[in-house]
Amino acid sequence: MFESVGALIGSPWIYAMVASSVLLDVFLPILPSGVLVITAATAAAAGSGAATGAVPHEAPDILALVLCATTASVLGDLVAYRLAWRGGERLDRAIARSRRLSSAQERLGTALARGGGALVVLARFAPAGRSVVSLGAGAAHRRARDFLPWSALAGFSWAAYSVALGYFGAHWLGTTWLATGVSVLALFGAGAGAAYVMRRRPATVEVP
Repeated sequence: MFESVGALIGSPWIYAMVASSVLLDVFLPILPSGVLVITAATAAAAGSGAATGAVPHEAPDILALVLCATTASVLGDLVAYRLAWRGGERLDRAIARSRRLSSAQERLGTALARGGGALVVLARFAPAGRSVVSLGAGAAHRRARDFLPWSALAGFSWAAYSVALGYFGAHWLGTTWLATGVSVLALFGAGAGAAYVMRRRPATVEVP
């Protein structure tokens, strides 16, 4: 079932596919980057023997997959951040018209000003949250040194979680569509949980 993806896992193409999907989904949140990462990790588990209990000789492929997804996530955040930074008055007006973007911009400003960036990490899991936060940080002209470390942590957390779901799902349930489906549901569940926590935060806050 996973032979076609498994054949790619040892070649650069699987990493290029993952990187492109993760990089672009900051602009097109409908891209199934998480599903692709999970599928690639499942195929890697099949190739390494994890699903059969054998020694995972190709475990570095899993580490490379995490690194690839993390790097692409941070680069995508940075591109969105810089574009929003240079967006000028047109982007400011667009954000002002969007209650969601305006609220996220205020929350992000407070979180970063207080030396915390849990919102950035949470947003990485929430649907379209990464786009909202990256664009909001750039439009508000938040300092890169305040935003990017949290972006890196968010990207790594999301990538590691997604890869772990695919890898250990294959180990526990075998390399079947059931394993992939359960792993994808777990990823969506984390996104729904993150969105719920973000909604529970105060709707308006004062920005120092």
